[in-house]
Amino acid sequence: MEDGAETFSSEIQTVSSRVSNEEPRTPNTELKKLLFFKVYRRRWLALLILCLLNCSNATLWLTFAPVADQSAKFLEVSLDKINWLSLVYMVVAIPLSFVTTWMLDTLGLRTTLILGAWLNMFGALLRFFGAALFLSKDHTVRYLTVMLGQTLAALAQPLIIFTPTKMAALWFPDHQRATANMIASMSNPVGILLASILSPVIAQTSLHIPNLLLVYAVPACIICFLATLGIRSSSPPTPPSASAESSSSEPFLQGIKLLMTNKAYLVLLVCFGSGIAVFTCFSTLLEQILCVTGYTNTFAGLCGALFIVFGVVGAAVLGVYVDKTKKFIEATKVNMCFTAISCIAFSVVCLMPHQKAAVAVVCSLFGFFGFSIYPVAMELSVECSYPVGEATSAGLVFVSGQIQSVLYIVLLQALTKRLADSPLSTCGDAVLSWKVPMMVMAGLCTFFTCCFVIFFHTRYRRLEAEEQAVYGTKPTDVSTTSERSECGDENLPAGS
Repeated sequence: MEDGAETFSSEIQTVSSRVSNEEPRTPNTELKKLLFFKVYRRRWLALLILCLLNCSNATLWLTFAPVADQSAKFLEVSLDKINWLSLVYMVVAIPLSFVTTWMLDTLGLRTTLILGAWLNMFGALLRFFGAALFLSKDHTVRYLTVMLGQTLAALAQPLIIFTPTKMAALWFPDHQRATANMIASMSNPVGILLASILSPVIAQTSLHIPNLLLVYAVPACIICFLATLGIRSSSPPTPPSASAESSSSEPFLQGIKLLMTNKAYLVLLVCFGSGIAVFTCFSTLLEQILCVTGYTNTFAGLCGALFIVFGVVGAAVLGVYVDKTKKFIEATKVNMCFTAISCIAFSVVCLMPHQKAAVAVVCSLFGFFGFSIYPVAMELSVECSYPVGEATSAGLVFVSGQIQSVLYIVLLQALTKRLADSPLSTCGDAVLSWKVPMMVMAGLCTFFTCCFVIFFHTRYRRLEAEEQAVYGTKPTDVSTTSERSECGDENLPAGS
């Protein structure tokens, strides 16, 4: 199969060079025959399994955050240690991410996803057994066992969350890539949504924590079975697009070097990584922030649900729009600006008691504009860094987000102050003021948004490469416009 792919690529290059001096908008007949791309229905099954796996792993990540008080009481630890059950995902992901990008670009999707599914299942089971078996035992052993299970699930996260961009590139044609990436990426916040709703409902008291862990363990086992049997290959027999032929064409270390010298990519790496960190802080600390001003865990869960639901809606709308127009840069910059405004609004209204409607609306807008950026920005990371492997370019952005998430959460917690008296608080014994941390979070979000809007400029390298393969045109030194992208898409002979 590899020999056939190399022959196919060499034929494309030969014919492309042969027609390079011809009229750029007239496809060559011989080239069109070589570039008749086919797609396979089983790509939707692979996408479904990835979505379920991504969703399950997200529920394991955010299991304890919506019920932090009950979890702390059951495990007999402080709230800081409960936060570390979420933070361990970021800490583990940072070193493992480099291994994951290498695995995806070298060993392939199948091996990476199946390993992630098994780690996800073992982590979920260990959390449950640790909580159930040590109900009346030493609380230190109970916490450490749950933390070990959480760590195994954290090991699975990079193996799963790096995959959408790679799967979209290998299995889907160019006019479905952003949509496929959006569907797979948004399954992660759907998992966060489920955790935000189910955790407060199931764990109304600390004694219900083992039941909560069992509810999340059962789907993890079923999804592991589906992944093991349902994902039969890393890539389809024939490529769905011209760029899929050369996916991962750059060696891993060489790809890293290219990324570190790509100015546009570095701007995206830092600025969008900061956006990921802000959203991680929001999801992890929401319940602790709102309880100070008298809002219940149930209301905090509702706000988290609105945050996710509107985020998924926004991502769906933006994904379809970008697939049709190819306006990656414009869509990302506009939405980042609205996200910064929403973050500023949240930092103000979250400190106001008796303002449920305002808090709910702001959380909805924050999710609508913010979450919709994620899949588009991941596609943009590939466009500005092509031909570096998709897992490498998208993976490093995620690593940046994880590193900044740890720093942000530690910083925001350090900036809190204990309140002597808070009559409205529903937080239990520990009542902290989040006024300064929220202002700092809004300031960071605004600063990096301005940096991205001002300094980020790039060509759409992958789209140019596909256009060159079809029409034999030479790559340009200016940004690819939406008009050129649309013309290329209309004439690209891809399957549907």
